[in-house]
Amino acid sequence: MSDLQLRKRRGFDSYVDETVSSPNLGDEKKKNVFSRSKQFATTNKQHTIAIAIVTLLGAWTTFYKIWYPAEVVFDEVHFGKFAGYYLNRTYFFDVHPPLAKMMLAFTGWLIGYDGHYDFANIGESYIENNVPYVGLRTLPAVLNVLSVSLIYSIMRESGYSVMTCILTACMYALDNSAVSQNRLILLDSMLIFYMLSTVYCYIRFRKVRYQEFTPAWWFWLAMTGFTMAQTVSVKMVGLFVVASIGVCVLVDLWELLDINRGLSMNHFMKHFSARALCLIALPTFVYLFWFYIHFAILNQSGPGDSFMSASFQETLANSAIKMKSLDIHYYDEITLQHPPTEAYLHSHDLRYPLRYEDGRISSQGQQVTGVKEVDDNCYWRVLPTKDIPVDAENRVPVHHGDIIRLEHVATGTVLLTHDVASPLMATNEEITTVTPDSRYNETLFEVILDDHHNGNTWSTHMKQVKLLHVDTKVAVWTRDKALPDWALGQQDVNGNKNTHDRSNFWTAIEIKGLNATEINMNKKKEPKKMAFIFKFLELQGRMLKHNAGLTKPHPYQSTPIMWPFLIRGISYWSKNETREQIYMTGNVFGWWLSVGALAIYAGVMLADILARRRGIEPIEEPLRHRFISSAGFFVILWVFHYIPFFAMGRSLFLHHYLPAATCNYLLLGAIFQFMFIDGVDSPVSDLEGTTNTKFRQFNPLGMIAHSSAKTFVAAFIILMLQLITFLFLAPITYGTRGLNVDEVLRRKVLSSWDLQFAK
Repeated sequence: MSDLQLRKRRGFDSYVDETVSSPNLGDEKKKNVFSRSKQFATTNKQHTIAIAIVTLLGAWTTFYKIWYPAEVVFDEVHFGKFAGYYLNRTYFFDVHPPLAKMMLAFTGWLIGYDGHYDFANIGESYIENNVPYVGLRTLPAVLNVLSVSLIYSIMRESGYSVMTCILTACMYALDNSAVSQNRLILLDSMLIFYMLSTVYCYIRFRKVRYQEFTPAWWFWLAMTGFTMAQTVSVKMVGLFVVASIGVCVLVDLWELLDINRGLSMNHFMKHFSARALCLIALPTFVYLFWFYIHFAILNQSGPGDSFMSASFQETLANSAIKMKSLDIHYYDEITLQHPPTEAYLHSHDLRYPLRYEDGRISSQGQQVTGVKEVDDNCYWRVLPTKDIPVDAENRVPVHHGDIIRLEHVATGTVLLTHDVASPLMATNEEITTVTPDSRYNETLFEVILDDHHNGNTWSTHMKQVKLLHVDTKVAVWTRDKALPDWALGQQDVNGNKNTHDRSNFWTAIEIKGLNATEINMNKKKEPKKMAFIFKFLELQGRMLKHNAGLTKPHPYQSTPIMWPFLIRGISYWSKNETREQIYMTGNVFGWWLSVGALAIYAGVMLADILARRRGIEPIEEPLRHRFISSAGFFVILWVFHYIPFFAMGRSLFLHHYLPAATCNYLLLGAIFQFMFIDGVDSPVSDLEGTTNTKFRQFNPLGMIAHSSAKTFVAAFIILMLQLITFLFLAPITYGTRGLNVDEVLRRKVLSSWDLQFAK
């Protein structure tokens, strides 16, 4: 590059020492400042026009025929239903945090929807069921359009040229997966919007980082924490953006800790405390706040009751389980069910065989088993171990920590376990029964209630119980394993030595001779209180556990390695009569080009590292700094939104990659700038510091970017190919028009795409 070109490209001299005396230095700086200010004023006008254009493009691609199909599509069966539950204040359970669903419910409330429809099946008509589905779809669609604007703004605030900003935003606006996913009654639009908002706010914070503790500094730092919390409050995968920002903040703090930065430890601790306040305390408060609102709204019993503990269910009005619940008293005859296997504790007058098939010896005691259907052999009388009279008027309830005996009503024998191996598990103890007047100490069991801190009286349905053997310290336990024919193939019951196993708990279902519903109808049972933090922790635990348990195979599931290459999409909706379908897949050109951008970034970084080891500096410092800090930030975002899925055991789908694909488009824009635009606009941060540190004594190297004919040609070619691909796949993105067999086969870009009506 010639000296003239280099001077044209640079805005002012590199690292001019402000302490050096020069009669012409002030005038030169004024000229440079005036020149750059004039250029930035022109650029700002261009940015204003450009962001308006790309936003209109996003609105067109997103809202085009948003009313079609007028039927339930894919996971609208879940999230439309959840919005209705909020409107009816009916408790439900979902693996995702509540914010996005409450936003949908609020939208429904604004447009007059009363939540009457249950969104039962894909393909059901919204019009026939009088559902204002277009209004409900408008919220995610609007946020998708705003995401286009955010992508443009992120690139602009990062210092990229107008052409780069336009290219990046248009690539997203013309992505088929973003359109098909983010205009339906789903959560991903909110997730991506808040993720991009977090990225935008953090970049704005980084730009004013030298104006430490000023109002602007505090505002953007706090907004980063707030939007970060909003992201996690939509879906738990929002934690990926938390991790991304967290890594950057740690690097930032590490640099501030450097003694060469001139900060005292007290000053550094102020920085640390500010970030802890805004990026840990504030997000935690916001996240908890939305759950508080969630519980405040959902105060009526509903379909989510069964996922929660009995104590939690007692806090809900009109709880069905409360209507079935009665306190258990001594001498009551009860049935006990094992929730994980749904088996009832059972006994009969058959005996264990003397010798098992493996040669082990039994006690030949009466068999105790588990059965799926309750019968007369499933009733057990609760006997006290202290002097409590049988008094129908003054019945004594059973409490947590009481020592009891259980009498099998049908045979008059008492439950016992002892140091004899169980039939199928040699490590566990045999459960049997004996006559009431024999082996008294071996028939004693301690009542251990789950959640006894919220009421220590044993009750049916509401309080699960662990029966801990006093003598041998094992718990009565069962598993879904059938005994041989000598036990009629009934379920194995034994004494579990792992007393901390959650599956040791049983639920009392019925008290013989008492009609719980009839008794409770005559009582006015007010919902009980439960501390918010306990409700939150319980729900959070259930959400995580249930999410990890979503391992059931699905015909359209895929693995993370497939996602960047669009090996497999998802069939969202189809209509046989018109041969129309919605198949969620990305813009093949854009996604594959984005993968190429990742490879280019890795290659350039490797080449630069190797060259610098040999004393060669192939990339000018402002360009290199932008490439590492900005493009590197986008790589971090992509990595944290993609790689963690490889460690997940649950069923996964292509739509899980959408946040990562969005970050990949940001990187694509950065690579485009690096390859096709001469230089960068630098610096983009405000360098007027509020602290007189050593770092502030110098001006960093300035540079002005210059586009050329090749810039516009490259951008035009890329955008045209993205547009052509988008339009080619549009019929399976929007679900209209219907395609014949040949047209479907042409759109089957990869043989692994399982499109409908392909034959």
